[in-house]
Amino acid sequence: MKQDLQGSAGAGAPEGGAPGAARVPRQQGVPAPLDDVRERGDGLPGARGEHTHSERPIPQPRVSVPRSPVQRSSVRGQILDALRTALVAGELKPGEVYSAPVLGERFGVSATPVREAMQQLSLEGAVEVVPNRGFRVVERGRRELAELAEVRALIEVPVMLRLARTVPAERWAELRPLAEETVRAAASGSAATYADSDRAFHRALLGLSGNEQLVRIAEDLHRRAQWPLVGGPVRHGRAELVADAAEHVALLDALIDRDLDVVRALVGEHFAGAS
Repeated sequence: MKQDLQGSAGAGAPEGGAPGAARVPRQQGVPAPLDDVRERGDGLPGARGEHTHSERPIPQPRVSVPRSPVQRSSVRGQILDALRTALVAGELKPGEVYSAPVLGERFGVSATPVREAMQQLSLEGAVEVVPNRGFRVVERGRRELAELAEVRALIEVPVMLRLARTVPAERWAELRPLAEETVRAAASGSAATYADSDRAFHRALLGLSGNEQLVRIAEDLHRRAQWPLVGGPVRHGRAELVADAAEHVALLDALIDRDLDVVRALVGEHFAGAS
């Protein structure tokens, strides 16, 4: 996971594809679904040392990558956001290998920003490099999910109880729009949309501690907990998302009322449900 991804992912060929191949023009419209670029891993040679042949199409995913053309000024960040969304949505499937050149074609960019974004995902533990092929999405089981929930609880529960005693009600009330946004996101049934709003709410809660390192570490754990399980559903179903979001609203009400017993119970239940 810590190895040099640029070398192992096939750097060194001209940007945009294999030597001698026709240059793929930048797309002007919506990038194609990421599910269409999975690799079969059959050993055929590909661009930049990453196989791009025999990649079988699959049905249109429910959550697509960004619908606006990628802008050069922030291409790496946009690609990273799109890949994170695709990961949570299940478009990037555990155990599958994806090549940077083919993903680049789908986004209408060269392989370089895709490879850089994949490097960041590898640092986060989402993917691992496969020499001369690309990047494999890490396979995770329920035990890892339970471990992440336990670590999050150890970090966040004491902080929430401390904040519940010290933060004035009006500060908690300012977070109500974020709690209500999680409810709307859950009602949409989109795992990726809910994941973003869920992290935003928890980030705002912990942000009242004033500890930036705490917020950063907690969000990294939270993001990891949102990745799909191998052989399991993309995330929770719509009903579970709605129930999870309802706990946000109830927790905020308890914090505003400074009801520590309810806060303790809700926070404990919230992390228990996360596993």
